[in-house]
Amino acid sequence: MICSLFHRFNTPLFQVTLLGLVCLCCPGMFNALSGLGAGGSMSSNVHLIDAANSALYACFSVVGFFAGSVTNTIGVKTTLTIGSIGYAIYSAALWVYDRKQIEGFVIAAGAILGCCAGIFWSAQGAIMMAYPEEKNKGKYVGIFWTLFNLGGILGSLIALALNLENNHAGVSTGTYIAFVIVMLIGIALSFTLAPPSRVVRKDGSTVAIAKSAHWKKELMGVVLVWKEWRMLALIPAFLASNWFYAYQFRVNAVYFSPSTRALNDLMYWGFQILGSLMLGFLLDFQGMSRRSRGLLGLTIIFAVLMAVWAGGFVFQLTFFNDYKDLVHWTDQRFAGPFVLFIMYGFSDSLYQSYMYWLMGAMSNDPALLARYAGFYKAVQSAGAAIAFGIDAVNIPLRWECLICWIMVFISFPLIFLVANKITETNMVTEDDVASEEGPVEETFAKEKA
Repeated sequence: MICSLFHRFNTPLFQVTLLGLVCLCCPGMFNALSGLGAGGSMSSNVHLIDAANSALYACFSVVGFFAGSVTNTIGVKTTLTIGSIGYAIYSAALWVYDRKQIEGFVIAAGAILGCCAGIFWSAQGAIMMAYPEEKNKGKYVGIFWTLFNLGGILGSLIALALNLENNHAGVSTGTYIAFVIVMLIGIALSFTLAPPSRVVRKDGSTVAIAKSAHWKKELMGVVLVWKEWRMLALIPAFLASNWFYAYQFRVNAVYFSPSTRALNDLMYWGFQILGSLMLGFLLDFQGMSRRSRGLLGLTIIFAVLMAVWAGGFVFQLTFFNDYKDLVHWTDQRFAGPFVLFIMYGFSDSLYQSYMYWLMGAMSNDPALLARYAGFYKAVQSAGAAIAFGIDAVNIPLRWECLICWIMVFISFPLIFLVANKITETNMVTEDDVASEEGPVEETFAKEKA
């Protein structure tokens, strides 16, 4: 009985589920807080939150490039625990600001979170992309994305419940207290993850982890990622993948009332779940080759995103940055913008889930995937830092919207170049791994026939 429970605990599905729960409590709740617009505070504090987010993503970007080496050196479990602490610090800073108006703490907490998140997402990417069998990578991305975005839903429900009667521009103090508590639970959950060496798949194969390299070799591994043409080709996509958050969450803060913002946020993350699950099952459909699935998925994503951003630009032409007539869900004007906002969430999940699946299709090596994930989040965060910096200077929202649309559009030809080179498998034998020197490219045992 104990052995059976131990085996189930150490399966890739259980570990990815546990990872999803940690992300539900920490970055998921952070997303809910960000989605409320201006960190849930008064709309007049947009510039403070933009400054904090710029510091956050700038630090995230710098740390992210080296995060894979940190993960490979101290291990995914320790990395996740350290990284998750930053989310609780940030929420606590907003709580303190709500009570004491200490702006410096908010900006400092943003920088701290940026450093913590950089290593957190490297470890997350290594687990999510490396643990599953190749035939299940899309579904596992979908499962993770579902749990992760349940954090956004939970946070939105908390905000909605605590602000139903709130007619002020900002959320209540209790909202921040609830967020901090949930994030502390996430930190505790990170301690329960199993070491990668104990993870066993259904076919009996294990995650074969290469010995930790010397720090100089780890840094060399970071440099080698910059020489990988596929990763360089994906830089525009990585930049675009979080660029639009500044604009979308600003619209939520400018156009809607506090309780309506919480409802929008709830459905935004709910449709993220729907999108990631649909795409995950498509990308793992065994009736087509992996390359064909990748190209079909890319075509669908392109069509959806172009339609959504075209509609978004038309909507943006109807109001300006200083919009004062906040819309409530009981207003007749609510329906169209509400549908658009939840479609922003749906299309975001398609875009980001595809990026994870594509990187997972490029390798099975946890050490290499940790570097890929760190590189991805670093470039992504650089884009977000620039986007929040642009938002902070209060340029016309129609220009922000157009920039987001263009960023997404120009990324697709380069994504196609990478997707068109997808191979059917990356599996090699353990003997091949043992014969290599230095960092390994692939470290899994071949799947049983």
